[in-house]
Amino acid sequence: MNDLWLSVIALAASTIRVVTPLILAALAGLFAERAGVVDIALEGKMLAAAFAAAATAAVTDSAWLGLGAGIVVSVLLALVHAVASIRYNGNQVVSGMALNILVAGMAPTLGNAWFDQGGQTPPLSGNGRFGVIELPGAEAIGAIPVIGPLYRDVISGHNIIVYAAAAAVPLVWWVVYRTRFGLRLRAAGENPHALDTAGVSVAWIRYRALMLTGVLTGIAGSYLSIAHNAGFVRDMTAGKGYLALAALIFGKWRPLPTLVACLLFAFADALQIRLQGVALPLIGTVPVQFIQALPYILTVLLLAGFVGRAIAPKASGIPFVKDR
Repeated sequence: MNDLWLSVIALAASTIRVVTPLILAALAGLFAERAGVVDIALEGKMLAAAFAAAATAAVTDSAWLGLGAGIVVSVLLALVHAVASIRYNGNQVVSGMALNILVAGMAPTLGNAWFDQGGQTPPLSGNGRFGVIELPGAEAIGAIPVIGPLYRDVISGHNIIVYAAAAAVPLVWWVVYRTRFGLRLRAAGENPHALDTAGVSVAWIRYRALMLTGVLTGIAGSYLSIAHNAGFVRDMTAGKGYLALAALIFGKWRPLPTLVACLLFAFADALQIRLQGVALPLIGTVPVQFIQALPYILTVLLLAGFVGRAIAPKASGIPFVKDR
């Protein structure tokens, strides 16, 4: 029983680490889509931020400077998407995919040119990475049976971005549902013409929403390379931006249900890591490729079952043309 509980604790701790970038990216998509802009470029912005953060941290030996660089690069890409989709009323899906393709090729190319390590950045250590934070009394409480390991290994022992992601969920809920900006944000995605009639700039609201999207995806991507891992590798986001969009749809564009969906996907991802090479009763050893596909299979099944019940913001993906 003790071994089983420790395995559950280890799986829960792994889920917390895996869910962090999904939460940040999903909340980023929430701002964009609540404002009426479809943003499938979450993947590209995360990947660009991961590379910028790792490259900066490798040069400066500062995780904080790396985080700042990741956020700046992500915000700049978000503004490119904003100009294409808001200023010039371009197709938002095409713009987002273009950014994803651009970053997927440019990041490893720059990495190879600057560091000559096959598109990767040098391994990070010391101040170049965000270290774990031990909460007060973690070791003392950890000796208590059952409850102790839960506090020591699941609640304590994570880096600062993990705790920031946890705090971001109630903060985003408050911004979206309890502030004037949040009211205007939701109006921009539901009835932008009414918002314009009230004298509020729909374009400016959408620009601000996409800048917030850039900040959150910048943090998510930086987490992957300078907190969860120790450097940048090619395609290290591995579809997490698309998983975040799926969680957002499953959560019906609301923060708390989106958090639940992110946890579900992260649990599946953490579980597949532990199932690789394990012989299951009556089944035997499952091929690694099938195990690795579990989170994506779950995504398809959930979307197939629930996407029809999820109603997107009415103006989502529709360019706003001001009435004359």
